[in-house]
Amino acid sequence: MAARAPKPLSGTPKSHGFSFPAEWEKQSAVWFSWPRPEGISFPAKYHTVPGNLAAIVAEIVKREHVHVIVPNENWEFIVRQQLAAYDCPTRRVKFFHVPTNECWCRDHGPAFVVKKGRGGAKQTAIVDWGYNAWGGKYPPFDADDAVPTHLAAQLKLPLFRTDVIMEGGAVDFNGAGCVLTTESVLLNENRNPGMSRKQVERTLCEWYGQEKVLWLGEGIEGDDTDGHVDDLARFLDPRTIVTAVEDDPRDANHKVLKENLRRLKTLRDLSGRPFDLVTIPMPKRVEYDGQRLPATYLNFLFVNGAVLVPTFRDRRTERVALATISKALPKHDVIGIDCTELIWGLGAIHCLTQQQPKG
Repeated sequence: MAARAPKPLSGTPKSHGFSFPAEWEKQSAVWFSWPRPEGISFPAKYHTVPGNLAAIVAEIVKREHVHVIVPNENWEFIVRQQLAAYDCPTRRVKFFHVPTNECWCRDHGPAFVVKKGRGGAKQTAIVDWGYNAWGGKYPPFDADDAVPTHLAAQLKLPLFRTDVIMEGGAVDFNGAGCVLTTESVLLNENRNPGMSRKQVERTLCEWYGQEKVLWLGEGIEGDDTDGHVDDLARFLDPRTIVTAVEDDPRDANHKVLKENLRRLKTLRDLSGRPFDLVTIPMPKRVEYDGQRLPATYLNFLFVNGAVLVPTFRDRRTERVALATISKALPKHDVIGIDCTELIWGLGAIHCLTQQQPKG
């Protein structure tokens, strides 16, 4: 029998004292929605995907649990076989049976918010935002839209629900009250038509428990999300932002990334201080079947004690990117994982995952 969906709490997470933590804070698990060959994300190349995913899971389970969303017992069996075929340990892998349309858990998965309870223990809740597959580009998306509510029932966690359209890849958090996002996504009429900038800012602050919204402009070429921030710039700590730059003025990303760097230099934290900025290069152009793909080293994932960085068989820029992130995060293992096959789905490690903070 399916678990009964909890009644959503009234008010906003912020009104109850909840907030979305920084990704580097202690985690209990990382979530995946496992892709299936009948999905549209990896046309004609699904057979290359399980090995890439197994390499990511293998690094995570060294440090914490992995929770995998699959539609049923049959798919749980198949995924266990896929992981075993690539010698990926499954002792820390747990499966949840929930219907999905596609695999991009960062965007349709549960947004976990936390607050300190009595004695310093943390309480956890789930926010179920509205989801429309990046502006209605890839119907159907009804199953993906319902994932957070299903998981709140199975995990027996409090639930907040709003119809406002939001995607996890569109936002990044510094753990000190600031959320970084882009105009090209959250002010796009294909998400929440009629919402003003101020209304979007108020919604972000109330539903993620933040104080200030920081805006960048447009996204990189090949990004079908309209410009998710997790391809452009990310917080490394409350005061440091790493961003991508493209040195070749002939490349379509050169102007976009130059403008976003200019904007980053003008941003201020809650105390009015400028952020420390770190730059890393873009990898060389990645194409498949004549289509440019949104390859970027910024689509990394923090896990306990490590950062998993997507790489794309460009040794020169890869060395610089990994070394730069390592220097900025000396207490983390910075691990490159080849995502050349995954990027055909127009996303990489961060897009496929959603972290659950330790409660």
